Amino acid sequence: MADLPRRSGIGNWLNKQIVEPFVEILSRGAEPKELAFSAALGITLGVFPIVGVTFFLCMLAITILGTSVNAPTVMLANFVATPIELSLIIVFLRFGEFLTGGAHFPLTTDALKKVLTGQASTEILLSIVRALLGWIVLAPFILGLLYIILVPCFTMLVQKFGFGYSVVSPERDDEPSYTEVMLKVRDA
Repeated sequence: MADLPRRSGIGNWLNKQIVEPFVEILSRGAEPKELAFSAALGITLGVFPIVGVTFFLCMLAITILGTSVNAPTVMLANFVATPIELSLIIVFLRFGEFLTGGAHFPLTTDALKKVLTGQASTEILLSIVRALLGWIVLAPFILGLLYIILVPCFTMLVQKFGFGYSVVSPERDDEPSYTEVMLKVRDA
């Protein structure tokens, strides 16, 4: 592996921030259904239409669901969903407007100036509520659809790469474990 040229720029960043954590998660031997549910949950919560809240939603879900989810998978999926979140805010807003029969919120520079200067009117607050309503209605469908799509994907990854099973190399059986090394250091 040392022979491979080092990646630079976006490739190196993607490898370090997404690929390596994903491989680490797979190598821990979690069940494909648990990984699929965790990833679907992380993405679903990750597209919540209020920017900056998704981390706290994921932490709350992890706390409530406990061992039913794989926490690193939820957080990684949340991280990956961030660009999608930004693009879906308008979709949730328009869907919420459709559900309530409310007026179209104008996405103009004047509306942006009102938001940035803190002159939030009831129109802006209503649009946020409508975007939340759109997300609340669509979230179960997003979660279910992602789960259905991701179960076979994670099943294939676990089977293909053998990450679902603990593989111990025969050459490394004679090496002491980390715990044994730490005990020897402590006792010395």
